[in-house]
Amino acid sequence: MKKYIVLIVMFFVFVFLPGGLSAGAKIEQSTFDMIDRLTNAHGEFTEKENVYKVNFPRSDIKVNVAGVNLPVSMGLASWAAFKIINDSAVVMGDTVLLEDQVNPVMDTMLENGLKVTALHNHFLWDKPRVMFMHFDGSSTTEKLAGAIGKMFKKITETSGGKGEKPFSTLDPSGSTLDPKKIEEIIGQKGEFKNGVYKVIIGRTTKMNDDEMGETMGVNTWAAFAGSDDKAVVDGDFVMLEQEVQDVLKALRNAKINIVSIHNHMLMEDPRMIFLHFWGAGPAGDLSKGLKAALDTQKN
Repeated sequence: MKKYIVLIVMFFVFVFLPGGLSAGAKIEQSTFDMIDRLTNAHGEFTEKENVYKVNFPRSDIKVNVAGVNLPVSMGLASWAAFKIINDSAVVMGDTVLLEDQVNPVMDTMLENGLKVTALHNHFLWDKPRVMFMHFDGSSTTEKLAGAIGKMFKKITETSGGKGEKPFSTLDPSGSTLDPKKIEEIIGQKGEFKNGVYKVIIGRTTKMNDDEMGETMGVNTWAAFAGSDDKAVVDGDFVMLEQEVQDVLKALRNAKINIVSIHNHMLMEDPRMIFLHFWGAGPAGDLSKGLKAALDTQKN
């Protein structure tokens, strides 16, 4: 009889306790020490949520917002929070970056198994301009801590103007690029007007059971200017949530800069994520990068 009672108790523990027995499992201090060591940051444990959070203050930058000199405590700290379950973890966090740091740090995230989930600003009239890049990941605690450590290291390495340099200027009104070459690579026809060649590719979603498509803004577009040898492209990618990471990797492999990642709508189905980009280089290389990103999407 006692045997059956024990089995019943164990059943209720596993089914009704969040995370089963692991919810009450004690996390060893050695795990926290490992995270601190691999991230080169100091964290704090919130026992109620089973979360260990490390902070990486951006005390190396001086930011003025609308005439106010911001202290780090007003939102200028990168952080990573680990939800630990036995040897595995989920990590979520945010990074504080100057413009020239965004894409080098993003590359480090993607190369080390982290997912980039958003990129945007938090302020207006900030000098220098500050961008915030959100991320998450799931793996062993050790691998995630190692990835966060490499990300924090890249922030340090690119601080002080050591990130990516902007492309030299050109005048779109003097564009000489050949639109046909871009069309052949991308496989989509566009329009060449006032020195700018623009391609638009529509997709669809629904809001309140009404279909929303290309003309309502549910589209990927790319605008080229310059010459075949020296061109710039900017635009917007529309993606399903599960497509975001592959599109990011394809664009970054082509050295196309990611400018922002966010939503444009609420309550749509399926949910659509938008990514704005800017690239510079030979028009053919930029076109191949965009084609590679488009090829990662199923439709």
